Amino acid sequence: MNTAKYIEIQGVAQTFKTKQGLFPALRDIDLCVAQGEFVALIGHSGCGKSTLLNLIAGLTTPTEGVLLCADKEIKGPGPERAVVFQNHSLLPWLTCFENIHLAVERVFGGRESKAQLKARTEAALALVGLGHAAGKRPGEISGGMKQRVGIARALSMEPQVLLMDEPFGALDALTRAKLQDELLEIVAQTRATVVMVTHDVDEAVLLSDKIVMMTNGPAATIGEVLQVELPRPRSRVALADDPTYQACRKAVIDFLYTRQGHVEKAA
Repeated sequence: MNTAKYIEIQGVAQTFKTKQGLFPALRDIDLCVAQGEFVALIGHSGCGKSTLLNLIAGLTTPTEGVLLCADKEIKGPGPERAVVFQNHSLLPWLTCFENIHLAVERVFGGRESKAQLKARTEAALALVGLGHAAGKRPGEISGGMKQRVGIARALSMEPQVLLMDEPFGALDALTRAKLQDELLEIVAQTRATVVMVTHDVDEAVLLSDKIVMMTNGPAATIGEVLQVELPRPRSRVALADDPTYQACRKAVIDFLYTRQGHVEKAA
């Protein structure tokens, strides 16, 4: 297996049938993601970021091209690729523990004992610092805690790839910053390959090894790929005045608001 091409996207296009006719969402997508790499997808609304993430997740099938994960074609969802959505998608009648245990049982049930499944669930809760909230239901915890349960549920399946669709987009700035810092620590521990959709330039630079900048839709494609040459572990405070951080931030802003900025002007 080529770890430098753990996820391969080759000549992918996605067209949807609508009442108004065919809508070309993506075209000519070619991208490789290395094992253990953190990749951010960024661009204006309607540029197909979530569509591309759904293709990697196997939730949709490309109109053209092929997607591979660990040298195997992606033909549908699989436990090696876990998804964290912007909406936590927790079942409100289950406790935090039960929401996670449901995923653990689905992946490892029949192969492991009840005690092992319980231990996996507890470990996932501990990883996001929510062991104390195991018995609480979603309606009894904050939005940030709900999202941490969603992340814990995804991690409990021990995925090789973590796919995140604006996981912190609905949170306030302070909670968002805290969860970004926690995600940095979690990724360092698990060494998972991560592909995350975001609208936030600072989030992309802080978290990523590589930022994939999408052109405006329809028929969006990859406009530019930026390597973020910042050492890990990373600290947002230490990076605030870092010249490499500032250069990366400027490059993304220039792409989004200068070269692709006509979307904002037309809005």
